[in-house]
Amino acid sequence: MSENAPTSFENATVTCKANVYFDGKVVSHTLVTSAGEKKSVGLIYPGAFHFGTGVKERMEITVGACRVRIDGQSESKEYAAGTGFDVAANSGFDIEVHGGIVEYLCSFG
Repeated sequence: MSENAPTSFENATVTCKANVYFDGKVVSHTLVTSAGEKKSVGLIYPGAFHFGTGVKERMEITVGACRVRIDGQSESKEYAAGTGFDVAANSGFDIEVHGGIVEYLCSFG
C-alpha cells in the first residue's frame, strides 16, 4: 500500500448497501471519515471497465495489479499494490485486471 494510504479508518460512517457495477465484477462500499472525507473501498474482478468521474478522484491500489488509461492519454500504465493514480473531475479512465482481484481505496474531491 502507498505510504499515504491508511490501512483502516476510525470513526467512519460506512454505507452497508454495496455499489455494484458491471454485473458484480466491481463492488465497493462508501465511507465518510470523521473529517467529512468521502471514500470508497472495493474489489475489481478480472475484466476491462470504464469509469467516468464527476469529481476529482485518487485511486490507490492496495492489493493486486491493473492497467489503466486515463481519458485523454494515449498510453496505459501498470499499477500494482502500493501505487495509485489521479483522475480529473468530469473525466474518466479505463481499467483492466488480467489476473486475481484488485482491491482499492478511492478518495473523492
